[in-house]
Amino acid sequence: MMAKGRFPGMGNFNNMMKQVQKMQKEIAKMQKELEEKEVEASSGGGAVTVKANGKKEVLDIIIDKEVVDPDDVEMLQDLILAAVNEALRKADDMVTSEMQKITGGMPGLF
Repeated sequence: MMAKGRFPGMGNFNNMMKQVQKMQKEIAKMQKELEEKEVEASSGGGAVTVKANGKKEVLDIIIDKEVVDPDDVEMLQDLILAAVNEALRKADDMVTSEMQKITGGMPGLF
């Protein structure tokens, strides 16, 4: 017999919604903090260094003048590309790691 005006399981649903709302607030806070964090990657033994943030934005590219060779622009382009891709991968890994701390690694949440 069901109690008048009550739905079975609604208490569990309300608790779940509170947990989701709490997680959403934690994710928003984490995303703001990640905007401030930076990662760095380099290529060519440090000839090209790239800095990026948690929003996966490239913040800085530093090129050692020794690798600037007008006769070999392709090598410099490859070094820049490698460093940028590695910096963005590191930023992505940082975001994923922080997100898993909040979600507990629950599949489908991130």
